[in-house]
Amino acid sequence: METGVRILLAFLVHQVAHVGGQEDGGHEGCVPGFQVKHYQVAYSGPFQKGQPLIQVEFDDCAGNEDVTFEVSDRSFRVDGDLNLVPHQDVPYGGPVLFIHGVTAHADDVAQVEITGLPVRSSHTLRNILGLGQTLPYRSKRSLLVPPMIVTENQRAPFPRLIGKSHVISTESGNHIFRLTGPGADQDPKGLFIIDIDTGEVSVSRSLDREAIDSYELQVSTTDFAGNLVDGPTLLLITVIDQNDNRPIFKETRYAGEVLEGSPTGTTVMRMTAFDADDPATDNAALRYNIVRQSPDKPSPNMFYIDAEKGDIVTVISPTLLDRETLPTTTYELEIVAKDMAGSEVGLTGTATATITITDKNDHAPEFTHPLFEASVNEGATGVVVNLTVDDRDDPATEAWRAIYSIINGDPTQSFEIQTNPDNNEGMLSVVKPLDYEATAFHTLLIKVENEDPLVPDVGYGPSSTATVHVTVLDVNEGPVFFPDPLTVTRMENIPVGSFVASLNATDPDILQIQSVRYAVLRDPAGWLSVNPVRGTVNTSASLDRESPYVHDNKYTAVFIATDNGQPPATGTGTLVIHLEDYNDNAPYVVPSVARVCEDAHDMNVAIVGGRDKDLPPNGAPFKIELGKQPGLDNTWKVTRVNSTHSQIMLLHSLKKANYQLPLLITDSGVPPLSNNTEVKVQVCVCKKNRMHCSSAHSHRASLLVLLATLLLALLSIDHSLSLGGPGNTAKAELLSWSGKSIDFLMCSFLFLSQTVFDLVSLFKWKEQSLFSLSAVVVVF
Repeated sequence: METGVRILLAFLVHQVAHVGGQEDGGHEGCVPGFQVKHYQVAYSGPFQKGQPLIQVEFDDCAGNEDVTFEVSDRSFRVDGDLNLVPHQDVPYGGPVLFIHGVTAHADDVAQVEITGLPVRSSHTLRNILGLGQTLPYRSKRSLLVPPMIVTENQRAPFPRLIGKSHVISTESGNHIFRLTGPGADQDPKGLFIIDIDTGEVSVSRSLDREAIDSYELQVSTTDFAGNLVDGPTLLLITVIDQNDNRPIFKETRYAGEVLEGSPTGTTVMRMTAFDADDPATDNAALRYNIVRQSPDKPSPNMFYIDAEKGDIVTVISPTLLDRETLPTTTYELEIVAKDMAGSEVGLTGTATATITITDKNDHAPEFTHPLFEASVNEGATGVVVNLTVDDRDDPATEAWRAIYSIINGDPTQSFEIQTNPDNNEGMLSVVKPLDYEATAFHTLLIKVENEDPLVPDVGYGPSSTATVHVTVLDVNEGPVFFPDPLTVTRMENIPVGSFVASLNATDPDILQIQSVRYAVLRDPAGWLSVNPVRGTVNTSASLDRESPYVHDNKYTAVFIATDNGQPPATGTGTLVIHLEDYNDNAPYVVPSVARVCEDAHDMNVAIVGGRDKDLPPNGAPFKIELGKQPGLDNTWKVTRVNSTHSQIMLLHSLKKANYQLPLLITDSGVPPLSNNTEVKVQVCVCKKNRMHCSSAHSHRASLLVLLATLLLALLSIDHSLSLGGPGNTAKAELLSWSGKSIDFLMCSFLFLSQTVFDLVSLFKWKEQSLFSLSAVVVVF
């Protein structure tokens, strides 16, 4: 430590003693602290390690219990006999040492002055004061401003003197002290003041170290004219802490857990408190203590808290830390944190720690009964019995939750067991219907265990298994068809009453003698009948493979069988008839309409194809040819393209009109079927890529419409003639006009009739068509 700093510390100790003397001078009797505050040690050469220099006098008026000393020079210490001794050989010591003594009842500083030190060039006054090697225009004057201290929370009266600045000068003259900086002429203003004549610094009001723990100001001197003489020099004011803050826990309640059976010394949790006082002093040195445990069974000291760290650890033995035998699984501890290192004068803060003893799987589940019994109707499914267990571990944990398994007696896996999460019971269910006639009694062996494995020193015992007897109750079961479905093959169109199949339904209740009767349940087309006793199925209508009720050549019907039990039981069976094709559908031609231009150079009209509802070989190849009317081959030609299609061609051009072309199509069945059909050919006028076709459907249809129109006109005129009129002249004119109109219409009718005959001759209609039209003409 530099000599200049040591001299400054000497001033600091002087100020502390001075202020302390002012505050304590009014007390009588024992004054806690150093009884002698100034000591001198003569320097006679290097200080030897362990050689006592002086014995200090310190008394805290309470026996000096737990007294601690701190020396400003770390090469020295105060031993148990209050002797100041060097830690090691010290060749040269500073001129001043400070000894800080602290107990729970006292906090004081003493000064030790070392005299007779040799003068060293490196420790001149200039260097001590930190002024360097040269002092320019103030070579004969120097401003000395030692650090100062002030205790927080001082009480009135104010201002209180805390220190003094000095001017070291070899010249006579007057000067004025100035104090500037935060706390003087800056916020917080007026906190510190300086006597302009003496340089004494005072505090004007109480301070709070927790708000501001130090102040840095500047001291300077000026002459009476205001000219700066010395400075500014730094003034450091340190606020000394008082124990004015209680420890505060970060939380009011802490929660921790410890597993049952944990070894002694297991850390459960850590309690942490905070003290706003100076952490470098005992004012913030905290000590923790457990003051209450609730409940206090089986021991009031089940837990211990580390006084300095705040760690709570277990003290109780592992065997006693048994969750199932303790009076509770939750313990509450009241923790106190005290500052001043736990001394009686320390301030305290409290918090609560809740410790839960958690469970481990140290108890195996046990069935409440060695034997469980249940009954179930054959054919039924669902839960048949609930298995109950006891487990002393913590409910709703993996150490308590049960897992059940069937270890014997269920080779067909007809049973299943699941855990009820609410009460831990095992729910035994039938998942595959049981058959009374096959096995009327089942014996199951059930095992129960926990989700978590047991601790190593615990195992599952014989009470972790149980036997379950399940009795199957007989129920009247419905007849069963075999095979189901029954598939047969039959030719369509077989005679009505033909045999189709024989149904076979047996009653599973073999221990009972019961009869079975048959009936039709679903027959979509109504083609079948069944003998109620024998179960033989016959046709009641013709089977048609092309029916919409047949899909993929299969017709499906459902039958029902009923026994005579009490009550009767029924069963259903399916009959699938695969229908073979018979050539019973004549082919037809598509499309039915074709168009061609009247001046077309290409005389190809259309390509038509054959269709047949029957299956090969009763369908294609098809033979498509012209109808049997004479003279068709002079105008039309049909040419085969492939096995299903042919091409229609014109041999010469036709005028714009609609023509009905008769065709004959024949399939390849044995025997073959033929069909006379017609294709409507529209001969159109084609201009600019547009076809203008006749709107009439055909010559035949156009003429019939025209004849019907003439008939209606004749009827209307006849009705008009029968009405009469208001005058003879008008009637005569009407009769004359009507007669002329009738003559005109009759002529028109005769003309059209002749046209009909001409057209019939032109297109060589069939004889029956000519007869029909002639009959119409005669009627008109």
